Amino acid sequence: MTKRAPSIRKVRDYAKSSLGLGSYLRRPGDGRSRPQISATDVVWAQLSCQILQKTSFHDVERLVRSGVARELTLNQSFSEDTLAYFNARMDPQPTRAALAATVRRAKRNKAFRGQARIGLAIDGTGAGHCHAKSKVCEFCRPYSDDKGNVLGHKHELVMATVVGVGLTLPIDVEPYGQGDCELTAGRRLMPRVVAALGSRFADYVVADAKFACAQFLNEVAELGLYAVVRLKDNLPNLFDRATVRFNSRASDCTIEHNGEPVEIWDDETFEPWEGLQWRSVRVLRYRYRSPKGEVVDAYWLTNYCQHSISSRSLFRLAKSRWEIENQGFNEAKTRHGLEHICHHDANALLVGWLLLLLGLVIERLYRLCFLHRGKHPRISAADLLVLLVHALARPPSRAGPPRATAVPA
Repeated sequence: MTKRAPSIRKVRDYAKSSLGLGSYLRRPGDGRSRPQISATDVVWAQLSCQILQKTSFHDVERLVRSGVARELTLNQSFSEDTLAYFNARMDPQPTRAALAATVRRAKRNKAFRGQARIGLAIDGTGAGHCHAKSKVCEFCRPYSDDKGNVLGHKHELVMATVVGVGLTLPIDVEPYGQGDCELTAGRRLMPRVVAALGSRFADYVVADAKFACAQFLNEVAELGLYAVVRLKDNLPNLFDRATVRFNSRASDCTIEHNGEPVEIWDDETFEPWEGLQWRSVRVLRYRYRSPKGEVVDAYWLTNYCQHSISSRSLFRLAKSRWEIENQGFNEAKTRHGLEHICHHDANALLVGWLLLLLGLVIERLYRLCFLHRGKHPRISAADLLVLLVHALARPPSRAGPPRATAVPA
């Protein structure tokens, strides 16, 4: 193992110095009245285990007690009960602020250089379920069988992510509970994200058809952002008019996407529906055949005018929505345990989701920006994981790992 090889210790040094997370790690929002275990150790253990794709509290405990605590830069080891106790009392706001500050710093450090427009994608997803019918939290949403019998409870959230810049960075989440929905949670999330990042950080918001609502679109415009939202039959009047108009004429242009020709129709003269405070609605339609042979035919609406952005560029903005699916939800679920419930407490769940996002952001900036400096090629997340695990497997120092402590959290 060379001195230049990546390690968790070097990732932490990068997070503290280059990303400015030193103050957050010292004061992450500890809510315990009489802490006996360092909040820094508890938070960094969870962040480093997210980077190592160890997602359960049991995994964290086993790792910090396995003899590699010094390489993880921990001063104490602790149990999974400590993690549950800590997360249930931790203030989530410092982690939210740290996420936004890290993303802003990435922009200042030219991580998005060469990109004309920065986008914010917003979408909802499931985040774990439990079969318990009595012990529920405020984020629990019951689900039933065909006869109306409650089978258990599920958790869902809306996530906001930076997209369209070649580097997908999650920013924040907003859970929704009983009686809530994806749209209302998104309307709570979007103003908070824009306020945290700054009004000039992003240029547009891209979302699925569930957000094709006059209230949401008006609020996005008030925030100083353009909207690029999928158009489906949930707006039947506009969708039918666009279908008839585009079917009656040939495509306006044809571009190439992933080696396949894409037909594009573009019209900005549609009248806004009742409640929408736009002068007019621009509708973009694209159609192409995917590598699997399927015909992709999609409609999008926006308040971008044609003289400010071309059809080709608008197509790329619309396609950036898939980043939150592929690099957001898929990565978070398959590798980082987004659907795993470590401790069934509302605050612990929210803190766990935010720490997951922060771990993802640190890992991606370290891998795609720091390790990619100069002529060094980009490496995959799987390759970085192998290097980090190898670094942990180095022989321990003579002093040995810190002894396990049995003191309470």
